[in-house]
Amino acid sequence: MRFRSTRGAAPELGFSDTLLSGLAPDGGLYVPERWPMLDVPSAADDYATTAAKVMSPYVGDDIDGEALTSMCREAYATFRHPAVAPLVQIDDHQWVLELFHGPTLAFKDVALQLVGRLFDHVLAERSERITIVGATSGDTGSAAIDGVRHCSNVDIVILYPQGRTSEVQRRQMTTVDAPNVHTVAVDGTFDDCQDLVKAMFADPVLRAELKLSAVNSINWARVMAQVVYYVTASNALSGPVRFSVPTGNFGNVLAGWIARRSGAPIRDFIVSSNANDILTRFIEHGDMSMGEVVPTLSPSMDIQVSSNFERLLFEMVGRDGAATAERLAGFRDSGRLDVPESAMDEWIRGSFRAFRVDDAATLTEISRVHAECGMLIDPHTATATAAARELVDDADVISLATAHPAKFPDAVEQATGIRPELPGALVDLMDRPERIVRLPADLAAITDFVRSVSRVVG
Repeated sequence: MRFRSTRGAAPELGFSDTLLSGLAPDGGLYVPERWPMLDVPSAADDYATTAAKVMSPYVGDDIDGEALTSMCREAYATFRHPAVAPLVQIDDHQWVLELFHGPTLAFKDVALQLVGRLFDHVLAERSERITIVGATSGDTGSAAIDGVRHCSNVDIVILYPQGRTSEVQRRQMTTVDAPNVHTVAVDGTFDDCQDLVKAMFADPVLRAELKLSAVNSINWARVMAQVVYYVTASNALSGPVRFSVPTGNFGNVLAGWIARRSGAPIRDFIVSSNANDILTRFIEHGDMSMGEVVPTLSPSMDIQVSSNFERLLFEMVGRDGAATAERLAGFRDSGRLDVPESAMDEWIRGSFRAFRVDDAATLTEISRVHAECGMLIDPHTATATAAARELVDDADVISLATAHPAKFPDAVEQATGIRPELPGALVDLMDRPERIVRLPADLAAITDFVRSVSRVVG
C-alpha cells in the first residue's frame, strides 16, 4: 500500500514513512492510494485480532503480521474492559459504544496506545529518533502522552489552549513526570494551536532538523486505528446501523466513513456538534464558513477548522490534489469553503446528517439519560445521544461515548447532582504536582521551546 498527499505535490510513501511523517511536505494529509475491502472478522476474534486484520492492508509488508498482532495485544491489554470497546443498550433502538476504557479515559486511547507502539517499533528498526509536536483540544494530548511516555526514541511536545480544557484533561498532561514529555499552555484557541503545529511542519529546514512527526489525527495511523471499532460495533449488531458521533475535527466520523467505504455494514452517520457548529451548518445547508470559537461544556469540540475534513474533500473533488489545495487556500483567505452542489449530493447527502446541541440541551440530555437508565455520560457523548434521539426513531443507532464522565465532573454534577469519580489509577490525579509552561500563540516562541527540549541530534 502506498499513501499520497491530499494536496498532490508530495512523493508517495509506504506505511512506515507515512507514520513517521504525519503531515505531508506540501501541507496535505496522507490517504491510501485505494480503499481496500475489509477482511471480515470472525465472531470468535477478540478486539486485538480484529484490529490487526482491519489494519493489515494499510500496513502491508512494512510490519510483519505477527509483530502487528503482538503490538495490538499489548496496546489493548492496557484497557480496563476486556471487550476494549463494549456496547451498552440504553433504550429500544439506541446503544452507546464505550470508548473510554483506556488509560486516559478517552476514545483517543484506542488509537494512540497502538500508535505509540508503532512509532517505537519502526524507530528501533531504523535506529532513529523523532520529535512529536501535537495540538489538543483536550483528550488527544493526554492520550498521546500516555501512548509514548515509555518510548525510548520519541520526544513529545503538546500544545493546548490555556483555560479551555477541563481540569482533569489538563492535569492528565501536566502531571506526567517523564523526561520525554513536555506540554505548553498556549494563550489562544485550539485552532491557534493547530495552526502553530502546521506552520512548524511547513518549514522544511525545521522539520528536518528536529525530525518532526505528528500524533494528531492528521497522522494517518490515528484514523486507521479508529476504523476498527466501527467494524466491531456494526458487526456486533449485524448491521446496517447508524452511528451518532460527537465531532469537532472530523477524524472520528471520517474513520466510520472509511469503515463503511470498505464494506462495514453501516447505513449512515449523524454528526453532533455544540455551539461551534461549522460541520452541522455545512451538512445541513452547505455552509462551511468559519466563526469565532465559543467555549462550551464539551471543549474537545470547540473547533472551527476541522482538519480531517480535508481527506473527505479530496474524495469529493475526484482525488485531485491541486483542486483540494486551491479550495483550502480559498477557505483560509475568505473563511468560507465552496463545494459544488453535485459533490454535496454525491458525498454528503445520504451519508451524513447533523444536529446542534447547545450547553443547556447538553445538561438536559445528561440528566435524561441518567434518570432513564442510570448511566452517567460526559457532555460530548450527550451531544451524540441527543442527536440520535432527535433524528432516529426507527432503527438501531450507536452513539459514541468518547470520554469517561469523570473527565468532565462539573458538567455531570450540574446535570445530575452526582460527581463521577475517577477510576482507580487516577484517584490521586488532583494531588499530583503539575509542570506548566505557558507561551503566547507565537511561532517563534513555540519553535524555540520545542528546539530546547528535543533530543534529536543531527
